[in-house]
Amino acid sequence: MTRYCAFLRGVNVNGRKMLMADVRTVAEQAGLRDVTTVLATGNVVFTSDEPAQVVAGHLAKALGEHYGGDVFVFVKDAAQVDQMVGAVPFDDDPELHVYVFVCDEQLTGTLLERFADVTPVARETAAVEHGCFYWQVPKGSTLDAGFSTVLGDVRMREKFTSRNVSTMRKVQAVMRAG
Repeated sequence: MTRYCAFLRGVNVNGRKMLMADVRTVAEQAGLRDVTTVLATGNVVFTSDEPAQVVAGHLAKALGEHYGGDVFVFVKDAAQVDQMVGAVPFDDDPELHVYVFVCDEQLTGTLLERFADVTPVARETAAVEHGCFYWQVPKGSTLDAGFSTVLGDVRMREKFTSRNVSTMRKVQAVMRAG
């Protein structure tokens, strides 16, 4: 049995309301075990015998059928979550948000290239560490920052989701506790 977290993209945005209790029920009906959710932002911790890609496909299909549209699912195991949290290249700063991008490692170079093409706001920066893309931005500037255009790019929505590092730490704690 492997402990995983499924990170869902597009939860409670653009008119789609996804209650985590419903998501948990759908995940259980899709055959996932020991299912729990972390916060209301689409973080589903569970165990499965299946490989991550297989689980992601089953869960995306089940959620898509339940909600009537595409639900993008990114599955990482506990070791991958530990690495993403442990490799954060920025110091904690109460004035800045740090986002961890959950995606395939091959996409990180593309994200870094896209960051190089924008005009960042003051103190906005990005880095790739251990195959993970990180974005740091001043609090209150997330939607106005140079890189924010990538967040809403419909051509990219199937390729990544992002979480604040504090959310990732909560996910990590739940994964370790289970």
